[in-house]
Amino acid sequence: MPHITVDYSDVLSESFDRRGFGRALHPLVAQAVDGSVYACKTRFRRADECVIADGETGIAMVHVEIALLSGRTPDVKGELSRSVLQLLRGFVGPVPGHTLHASVDVSELDRGCYSSHQERAVATA
Repeated sequence: MPHITVDYSDVLSESFDRRGFGRALHPLVAQAVDGSVYACKTRFRRADECVIADGETGIAMVHVEIALLSGRTPDVKGELSRSVLQLLRGFVGPVPGHTLHASVDVSELDRGCYSSHQERAVATA
């Protein structure tokens, strides 16, 4: 936790520095929610097909979903959303002939329903 999912149009595969974004995103999120970088998990999902607006071609999208344990104020979540959107824009390069739609949503995980486990594998001889 936080769990972060990033959906992006396939046309951005070459112009979106996903690893760089993830590495910059984790400290930003951890600081905003008073958490740890080591608790952040981000996965990227390329969307091979998207319909945006009226379906015209030439529109690409990136949508970031951040799921946090419940208890953050609306102000904290709003500031995080705006900060992530600003950060994202620095990691997506232009694609000629395309307009970029970028968005961020911060949601909550119910503390009473969320479970997690970490286990380090032991090396065998």
